[in-house]
Amino acid sequence: MPRATQETHMADPPDYPGTPRWVKISGIIAIVLVLLAIVVVFTGIGGPHGPGRHLPPSSATEPDMQQP
Repeated sequence: MPRATQETHMADPPDYPGTPRWVKISGIIAIVLVLLAIVVVFTGIGGPHGPGRHLPPSSATEPDMQQP
């Protein structure tokens, strides 16, 4: 029985087109915003944060003092 000397070639699958442009841009914007928030927090540019920031100054009392 003669042996086939020709090889069967299959068509190459199409190349993956890559990540869409909108995904890349959204990722870059998200990274920039996170880095900006980190810089603001660590440099103190944003001011003091926390629950005491929203309380009126009159509500802060000394622990030893009695309120009238």
